[in-house]
Amino acid sequence: MASVIFRGLWFAQLGSNVGTWMQTVGAQWMLVTEPNAATLVSLVQVATTLPVMLLSLPSGVLADLLDRRHLLISVQTAMALTAGLLAVLTWAGVTTPVVVLVLLFLMGCGQALTAPAWQAIQPNLVPRAQIPAAAALGSMNVNVGRAAGPAIAGVLVSISGPTLVFGLNAVSFIGVVVVLIAWREKKQAAQSLPMERTVAALGTGLRFIRSAPAVRRILLRSVLFIVPASALWALLPVVAHGPLRLESAGYGGLLGALGLGAATVVLAMVPSVIVVALVLILAGTAWLVVLSILNSSMPLMLPNWVRARGLAAYMVVFMGGQAVGSLLWGGIAGLTNTVWVLIMSAILLGVCAMSVATWPLQPIIGQLDLTPSAHWPEPALAFEPDPSDGPVMVLKTYQVAADDVDSFTSLMCKVGEAQQRSGAMQWGLFADGNAPGRFVEKFLVRSWEDHLRQHQERNTAADQAVQAQAEALSKERPTVRHLIAATASARRNGK
Repeated sequence: MASVIFRGLWFAQLGSNVGTWMQTVGAQWMLVTEPNAATLVSLVQVATTLPVMLLSLPSGVLADLLDRRHLLISVQTAMALTAGLLAVLTWAGVTTPVVVLVLLFLMGCGQALTAPAWQAIQPNLVPRAQIPAAAALGSMNVNVGRAAGPAIAGVLVSISGPTLVFGLNAVSFIGVVVVLIAWREKKQAAQSLPMERTVAALGTGLRFIRSAPAVRRILLRSVLFIVPASALWALLPVVAHGPLRLESAGYGGLLGALGLGAATVVLAMVPSVIVVALVLILAGTAWLVVLSILNSSMPLMLPNWVRARGLAAYMVVFMGGQAVGSLLWGGIAGLTNTVWVLIMSAILLGVCAMSVATWPLQPIIGQLDLTPSAHWPEPALAFEPDPSDGPVMVLKTYQVAADDVDSFTSLMCKVGEAQQRSGAMQWGLFADGNAPGRFVEKFLVRSWEDHLRQHQERNTAADQAVQAQAEALSKERPTVRHLIAATASARRNGK
């Protein structure tokens, strides 16, 4: 059933992507004849992508804490209404540049609320082994929408103006909502712990990213790519309307063929529509490949409990980088000219490509078993703390033979990363100065509730494997002590 829903959502999302790109072309073409067109057209990209940078992290928290399906249905419905309002106002002739940008910003807010939940549900729709293929299909979906949407919009705008494309975009959301309503997701087992607090959940998600080197590398590669690449998206309508002297239909055709890399230089230097279009088509493969690699790598490194928060960080970097890049390149183009801006961005893309030799994606991507593992024994305490009591200090003592010390400390560095990914605010390993071979692992957790989450839902099979290797080097079974802030009960009782 899950694969059937995946196919249904794929086709519904394709319709929505086509509608979104139709809307982008309509909005940009409305602004291309205004004074300061380069800046205004760049602001279309900013208005649709900047909200991702502002709202994606809180949206990721919501998508991890709330029912993702219900969240998607609500937001997609709101986006349909906003797109419909843009169509109605345009039909009435009251759509000024400010109105367009404000409504596009609201649509961008909807995209920011949708994106983390949308990407987080994908692993629930296909087997883990098929996640890279599903990500590739998702990238293909985006690119097909990018190719078809502008081409269709270019024709429709030239015939009837932008009102029709805005209305069709509003309708395109309906298919997504229908499929989501039809999807009956398998219910997860009820949790004994209360829902996480929003601010605390955000902090936990950021600590996970900070302690996951492979995730950080994905984010680095994303920002190195998207900032220079955004120049082409931001300035193509200005080049199409100016040096290439195209109408809306011609611009839509170019946008549909858009790619990256060498295309940036060609767009800047060659005033031939045919040459530019051919190079854009060939270079479009680069965009598809990069998106497929990045989009498939990120979910493979995120366990379910923090998946939406991790994907939200990815969206902040990728879409936020596009928003900042579009604003930057548009501003520079306003002060200089589009030719120099596009050449500069092409040089930066070349530097980005060469940096892969120094900062490649890590080979462990897709290799880790992120299945939840409640392998820690239940804490044995003389009293039951309140869930809000804390902070909690956990001390775990090991006795290691002299020959195993180097191997043990190396493994414990990986254990420390795992503890921090699961919620530890601080972690350290200490050698006992009075007992050779004795080591004490110490980590601090915000509250007793957070520590119970480590026990019940945040550790993975990959974490269990490295922890077991470290414990195997201890000559005695490690002992664990839990120290709870002595002021916790006093604070709770108001003393």
